[in-house]
Amino acid sequence: MPRVLSRISAFLAIFVLFVAGLAAPASALDPFTGYLMAHFIGESSQGEQIYLAHSKDGRNWTDLNAGGPVLLSTVGTKGVRDPAIVRSPNGDKYWIIATDLRIASGTSWGDASSKGSKNLVVWESTDLVNWSVPRLINVAGGISGAGDAWAPEAIWNPATNDYVIYWATNSALNGVTKHRIWYVRTSDFRTVTAPTLYIDRGSGQGIIDTQIVEVANSLGGYRYYRASADGQITVEGSNTILGTWTKIGDLQHLGISNGATGGNVVEGPMWAQTNGANEWHLWVDQYATGRGYMPVRSTNLGSTANFATRSDYSLGTTKKRHGSILNLTAAEETRVLAKWGASTTTLKRIQSYNNQTRYVRHSNFDVRIDADVSPLRDSQFRIVPGLANSSGYVSFESVNYPGYYLRHYSYDGQLAANDGTATFAADATFKQVAGLADSTWSSFQSYNYPTRYLRHYNYLLRIDPISTTTEKADATFRITG
Repeated sequence: MPRVLSRISAFLAIFVLFVAGLAAPASALDPFTGYLMAHFIGESSQGEQIYLAHSKDGRNWTDLNAGGPVLLSTVGTKGVRDPAIVRSPNGDKYWIIATDLRIASGTSWGDASSKGSKNLVVWESTDLVNWSVPRLINVAGGISGAGDAWAPEAIWNPATNDYVIYWATNSALNGVTKHRIWYVRTSDFRTVTAPTLYIDRGSGQGIIDTQIVEVANSLGGYRYYRASADGQITVEGSNTILGTWTKIGDLQHLGISNGATGGNVVEGPMWAQTNGANEWHLWVDQYATGRGYMPVRSTNLGSTANFATRSDYSLGTTKKRHGSILNLTAAEETRVLAKWGASTTTLKRIQSYNNQTRYVRHSNFDVRIDADVSPLRDSQFRIVPGLANSSGYVSFESVNYPGYYLRHYSYDGQLAANDGTATFAADATFKQVAGLADSTWSSFQSYNYPTRYLRHYNYLLRIDPISTTTEKADATFRITG
């Protein structure tokens, strides 16, 4: 009998380990090998969109997609700031959530905070590289007098088995109008609970830009740490996301504040743990001086006394503004770099056969052939498998307008955002065949109008039936680097 009980105990132990392994997050099972930063770059025409950067050591960053945006918002204000990347506990789904705001459109900061969007912009993915079309979720509409919904973040909460989305909203409460942190809960980033007040500093002190990091085996003693811009960069700790938080300290001793004491005025704190080490960096955006992010190092989050700035870092070419950092597994890192990490030699141009100084380019979303294209990226495309048929067909994705493709509409060529419909996919899909005027070049046959080919006419691109020598020359192109 003791031997039987021993075998049963051993079996149960193995079973428990097996079940624990099934329940454990994929991200926890695989070692992290790199880092991905999502950010925006400023208030330029395309600056308030989603940009990505990659790092191997967590301090030195390389811009992805040749420094261009990787996702563009086509909803709400058509601009996004303050992106956060969220990974599901099982590592099988990802979301990017961001502020729905575009200051570059001429919106004043006063209007943006008092009568701005109450929505967040959301993208969804199952592999971190192929993203859904953006959608809006209304998180602040239920807050009386809400003026905005800024700087969203989200974290999985095991206590409630769903995600907590938290952000800053400017509104009146108890006779005081200021920014406070609110939260909702969601399981799918589509439907949310009613907004609930999360952090209120009291008196007239506002608070924005809160970000929480979960830490295993922290020397500081807490499971979660959050940093907030509330006049200082305040660091707090807790063992529950929605429970009581304890103030640990701030960065005053480093001459860093959020404006209350002068010095280096910063915002947008974002956390990142160094892979395989008891080391964390709290990156702060030096927006007041325009210098972008700077890392503040800690080996014990239980006290801010050991926090120290460091200068051995580089941010790449573009300015990094308020964002978030995701530690990457080897599989995730491989996918990300395969999609966006190659050099600009993978970005292609389409040269006209009979006007060889001219290249296909987009201009105000019309497509034409021009010489001396400026900016050059207007004439650069990423040639991808056809949206409607990936076998033997191609589609042309814009480099500086990711998610926008060359398509025909009423036979006219245009650059348009992929709306996810079958019609769009068919209009944006072409078969690359031997050039009609020269077989060493290429022509592109329409997928859904196979008697028609891409050609230029008066320098404008369209699809037409081709028969004459001139038409064949107009429909012949070369793919170049």
